[in-house]
Amino acid sequence: MIPIAYNLGSLGVRRRTTATAVLGIALVVFVLAGALMLTAGIRRTLGSTGRADGALVIRKGSDAELSSNIDQASVGLILEGPEVRRSEKGAALGSGEVVVVTALEKIGTKGGVSNVNVRGVADNVWLVRPEAHIVDGVPAKAGTDEAVIGARIRGRFKGVELGQSLELRKGRPARIVGVFEAGGSSFESEIWADVDTVRTAFGREGLVSSTTVQLLSMGSFDAFKARIEHDKNLGLEAMRESIYYEKQSENLAKFIGVLGWLISAFFSIGAMIGAMITMYASVSSREREIGTLRALGFSRRSVLASFMLEACLVSLLGGAVGCAASLALGVVRFSMINFATWSEIVFVFEPTARILVIAMVSAVAMGVLGGFLPAVRAARLRPVEAMRGE
Repeated sequence: MIPIAYNLGSLGVRRRTTATAVLGIALVVFVLAGALMLTAGIRRTLGSTGRADGALVIRKGSDAELSSNIDQASVGLILEGPEVRRSEKGAALGSGEVVVVTALEKIGTKGGVSNVNVRGVADNVWLVRPEAHIVDGVPAKAGTDEAVIGARIRGRFKGVELGQSLELRKGRPARIVGVFEAGGSSFESEIWADVDTVRTAFGREGLVSSTTVQLLSMGSFDAFKARIEHDKNLGLEAMRESIYYEKQSENLAKFIGVLGWLISAFFSIGAMIGAMITMYASVSSREREIGTLRALGFSRRSVLASFMLEACLVSLLGGAVGCAASLALGVVRFSMINFATWSEIVFVFEPTARILVIAMVSAVAMGVLGGFLPAVRAARLRPVEAMRGE
């Protein structure tokens, strides 16, 4: 076998062509890894919303809280069952909530607006969702026009900051008194206000969008679901809270994933062509070297393996550069409209070991495909003709 030092020396001598091929592959890896990280971030944000031992009840036939309507009177029937967890004082850990969207002006854009989820919550919301907690300011008081905002939308919209006021609807301002976090879930992209305040502002008196409950255990869900759906007159559907929010992420995650793979596929074709041109140029300029190697007794198979190794080294270097650059996306926040709710949700890029492995494997594949034909040409050169430069 031809020593690896020969390939490393060759790459060092041809710095410009090597750098061009490396950057081309790095760009593809960066785009691919970025798309996969964003997809993972979407799944994590929406998938981490909701508890595994929690249940969500919506109107049967509705695909989201936004399109669901439940009579307030039905909320009591939902919460009265033995499957529902209760507080130390005996109160059911559950509540009816109203979910609507409002258009807010984005900061940093001229006249740009986007939809934001407004959730009308009961005064026991911090018990029903213990993962949510105030990180700045104070909780909103029940029965007032106070509101709290999720940490991820803080400072992204006009009026969405502590001490400021925003109009839930024209003529119905709400004063921001607190900022909350909820374990990185999609709740952090919402505005929470008193349920009666939201109902009045949006003309939803006597109605809620959904009912959220804590169950005694994960095993209590089947009995809870059977009880809720047994009464056909209610027309309600129960599902695990975690499953509901996972389904909300499916379409958006698929869209980002497919788009990322398509863009990466087009870019990878260009990168492979660039690598192929680079390797062909390298073979042409090294014909005498190749002839000398063959004259020294190295077989065609050794020459083929040597040039394939060189292509793999270039692709590995490009993959490493692309992966390193993509890790910087971990501090970037990215907002998109969720197709299920038509409201803006803020995501973070989620780097994982699996994504980095996929990116590196893709880089090596590009190197192998781009370097194969030039390596075959190098292996087929006849020693005498190559040494003559013919």
